Amino acid sequence: MSDDEALRRSVIAAAISTNTLGINHGTAGNVSLRHGDGFLVTPSGIAYDEMTPDQVVAVDLDGNWSGDWLPSSEWRMHRDIYASRPEAMAVVHVHSTHATALACLRRGIPAFHYMVAAAGGDQILCAPYATFGTEELSQAMIAALGPRRACLLANHGQIVYGPTLKKAVALAVEVEALAQQYLITLQAGTPAVLDKVEMARVIEKFKSYGKQKGAG
Repeated sequence: MSDDEALRRSVIAAAISTNTLGINHGTAGNVSLRHGDGFLVTPSGIAYDEMTPDQVVAVDLDGNWSGDWLPSSEWRMHRDIYASRPEAMAVVHVHSTHATALACLRRGIPAFHYMVAAAGGDQILCAPYATFGTEELSQAMIAALGPRRACLLANHGQIVYGPTLKKAVALAVEVEALAQQYLITLQAGTPAVLDKVEMARVIEKFKSYGKQKGAG
């Protein structure tokens, strides 16, 4: 198996995992991996469990692609993350139930729980609504991300990026869990939100979170 095919298979495996983990369904959402001067992204409208490596689309940072398969309609969001975030190596966009519910309320996730820091900041913002697949949506997403690795997309879903496909999927799972917890908390009353001083402390602690000595 060539390196290129292995990377394409890893994109498919990550996409399938979003469905098996319960944070996505059907052909909703999309997954990509930085590759060379561009990225590999899932194609438009093909079921993940039926996808073949040749159907994963190579797109460059100018938005050009070739071949028989169209990239995901959301390729612009992926392109703009890779173009503006050098540290981004993988992007995951899903329509997870609770994150999407919050996004339909056009609400982000405040620091009601310290794990909000997993996304790299003291809150997770919701980008204003724009039609899917448009440059307007992509620019709204970039603004909502700011220095963070995740945001919600109004009336749409969530998007995250990470240093690997595995970590990007894990962050999408965490954002969905936080959205669910926040919605439950809102039903019970008014959440207590951690202040910026405490969240700054938590964010600093997260810099060494999960990093074991000698683990490389």
